[in-house]
Amino acid sequence: MKDIAIYGAGGFGREVACLINIINEHHPTWNLIGFFDDNQELKGKMISHYGEVLGDLKELNAWEKSLAIAIAVGNPQVVKKVAEAIVNPNVEFPNLIAPSTIFLDKDDVKFGKGNIVCSRCLFSCHIEIGDFNVFNGQIPVGHDVKIGNYNVVMPSVNISGGVQMGECNFLGVQSVVLQYFRIGNHVRLGANSVLMRNTKDGYLYMGNPAKKMEL
Repeated sequence: MKDIAIYGAGGFGREVACLINIINEHHPTWNLIGFFDDNQELKGKMISHYGEVLGDLKELNAWEKSLAIAIAVGNPQVVKKVAEAIVNPNVEFPNLIAPSTIFLDKDDVKFGKGNIVCSRCLFSCHIEIGDFNVFNGQIPVGHDVKIGNYNVVMPSVNISGGVQMGECNFLGVQSVVLQYFRIGNHVRLGANSVLMRNTKDGYLYMGNPAKKMEL
């Protein structure tokens, strides 16, 4: 089994610890050694029964042994910042995929690195996923979807066929992106919203149909 730690000691960090345990129940893979976190005051503290906080980014970058890291953060911009700041050559970023995930054609779904796929997601076919994306449970992803990097997709979002998505986007709980629309970069889609248009970068969209909120 390979050593793994979680970057982020909050609630989602605990959920990722649960995900690692579930993966191990099906195929023993990971030895969870603990957490890293920006908050230096947490160092040495136990995070429930999952493990202790081993340090912050500086200590992670000084880690001398081979270590896998899962970035368990729910803010896309922070995910990007953390991923780019980890420069230790001993660190790798595996894809953590729940055993309950359904692939209609697994060979036709491509992942980059550092993605987290929580329970009961479904991926259709001819899908490309970049790096450091979070699929936070019960998310169907349709055919011919292309997703970039650092996106956070909350539970029960529906991503329809042909959708194109850039980077650092946040899709709220139970939102829907209808087929063949494009989401650019740094877009937020509100919970329960239905996106029926291409987006402009950096805006919040809310409602059914989702409308651009003026800043």
